[in-house]
Amino acid sequence: MALLLLVRHGHSTANADAVLAGWTEGVGLTDRGRGDVERVAARLAGLDIARLVTSPLQRCRETAAILLPGATAEVVEDLGECRYGAWTGRRLADLTSEPLWRTVQDDPASARFPESDTYASESLTEMTERTVAAIRRIDEEVTQERGPDAVWVAVSHGDPIKAVIADAVGAGISGLQRVHVDPASVSVIRRTGERSMVLATNSSGEALRAAAARPATVPPGDATVGGGTG
Repeated sequence: MALLLLVRHGHSTANADAVLAGWTEGVGLTDRGRGDVERVAARLAGLDIARLVTSPLQRCRETAAILLPGATAEVVEDLGECRYGAWTGRRLADLTSEPLWRTVQDDPASARFPESDTYASESLTEMTERTVAAIRRIDEEVTQERGPDAVWVAVSHGDPIKAVIADAVGAGISGLQRVHVDPASVSVIRRTGERSMVLATNSSGEALRAAAARPATVPPGDATVGGGTG
């Protein structure tokens, strides 16, 4: 099957403020984020990209435009961020004291985000199902149209990308919080028949430095909801 490059959007204004952006409007890339994505774009230069798809949210659309200037990115609704409901826009440091935080960490299959009058909510299971289904569908389309050696790019968010990687390694949603992806990182997956091969994860060239410098906004050992503040 075709080769998938999963790219997380670059460092955003919400990452800088350590808040859970979710589907908040107007969350774009910071200067740091644009620079990081430009470096990823340089790594992709020369590749024949068969298809570029992106989450509809601003930070991902901006990332896609920098990654492949001149290319038309196809917006795919199901690659959007998890719908965090009433958690949307809240500070991550405050969310760690919520009882739901431990469910998200220890039993993500049971985690559903609280309802809100402003933002839609869903469970992590629902987010995983829609994202994985979209990736599989597009992968099959690219393979049929361009062959098994085709390369395509999907730009999405921390939790959706983690869900796709966890599915690819056979861990399913129970393994969601065993995966970490930084802003402007690339993960590489190739589906082969009924199984998937994960060829790279969280590749940015700066992953170790970023991990060492990451502020302690959540308890040690916990995964940051939304994929991290970067």
